[in-house]
Amino acid sequence: MLVPMDLTDGVWLCVLASGSGGNCSVVSIVRGGVRRLCLIDVGLSPRRTNRLLAGLGLGFHQIDDVILTHLDSDHFYHSWVGLLPRHATLRLHRRHSESPGARGMFGLFGVRAESFEEGCRLRDGTLVRVAMGSHDQSGTSVLRFEFEGLGGSLGFATDLGRFTPALAQHLRGVDVLAIESNYCPVMQESSGRPLQLQRRIMGGSGHLSNQEARDAVAQVSPASHVVLLHLSRECNDPALARGLHEGAAYGLTVTSQFEPTGWVAVGAPAPAGVGDPVGVRVGV
Repeated sequence: MLVPMDLTDGVWLCVLASGSGGNCSVVSIVRGGVRRLCLIDVGLSPRRTNRLLAGLGLGFHQIDDVILTHLDSDHFYHSWVGLLPRHATLRLHRRHSESPGARGMFGLFGVRAESFEEGCRLRDGTLVRVAMGSHDQSGTSVLRFEFEGLGGSLGFATDLGRFTPALAQHLRGVDVLAIESNYCPVMQESSGRPLQLQRRIMGGSGHLSNQEARDAVAQVSPASHVVLLHLSRECNDPALARGLHEGAAYGLTVTSQFEPTGWVAVGAPAPAGVGDPVGVRVGV
């Protein structure tokens, strides 16, 4: 599905891919007839990302901002360091920019990089507020986009470990909430994975289960739409994740590792046929 090309002011979200094989989402922001793109995570190769953007009628030249939630390899593909458009700014939390694996890496390639702690502003003026999730040692940036002058807000929360009252307060009332729904506990426990890995995933510093994601959504109470991110291929089923949201008062999109979602309008009212929006692709 192509992004609307009439350049009417507005904001749209498309998840290009989400899962352990790589994560990348694109936010299209149109202000005053000018479209700017912000990528959230770049865990796909630049070549694949370029191909997926081209399929949406977009290109690298429109990327103004890249925000990294954290530096795991499925969220940050290192070859991006030398291939970002020269005018684009890479934004990441100070906790990540000062980590041993990242220190000095960006400046070495002349990348325009900026670190933040509580938030930042994108090139078009959009305010992004940040709170930290408890994923592994360095945590993950939980993002709240406020599209001032355009209306609407977007919450983006992946690799959370656990969903805390502070995160609920940070995201409460956003129009669109993109949140991980990583695993089914029954499938996880019967997967044959090493016990240490299972404990990491389910122990409060890894990922959210389907039910934990559903409980988090209830606390946030998004106005129009929920996007489920980072489903495990081995330990989840899109039907299980979707089933927990049946009858909810918001539209639902389930992402895929293999193909982009449709475009989700930020700030738009919930679509007809609540829970099964027309024209939004569901991942498999």
